[in-house]
Amino acid sequence: MTDTAARIESLNARAPGFIKLLGGKITALDVEAQQAVFEFTVPLDFCHSVDVVQGGFVTAMLDAAMSHALFGTEDSVSNVASLDITTQFISACRGNQPLSAIGRVRKATFRTAFLEAEIQDATGAVVATAQSVAKLSRHPA
Repeated sequence: MTDTAARIESLNARAPGFIKLLGGKITALDVEAQQAVFEFTVPLDFCHSVDVVQGGFVTAMLDAAMSHALFGTEDSVSNVASLDITTQFISACRGNQPLSAIGRVRKATFRTAFLEAEIQDATGAVVATAQSVAKLSRHPA
């Protein structure tokens, strides 16, 4: 098992309950690029208008991808607390269909990070994006 595979396995094993409820798991990490990829298949229970994923859940998926892009790839980070999140809903996120949430670190300092993410549907079309400013906690040196 590679180090990246071990990281993914560990993060999925410790995933908060909401990620599991939304049918999510991390499928890829790029430590060098500080990028995390989640796959979600949201149950229809979390949808309105038949199969449209409720916006708060869309933001939660984007937030998970952004935070994991940082603490999933940088060992010194122990916690990522969102200070601000801006979400753009470009098109409907559909339940019961595979969605990919890709999170990236734009810039990180010792205590602050600027993060971004997007959700793509099964065709690769971007259906939502987000940007976040987060406060970082780090393990003692």
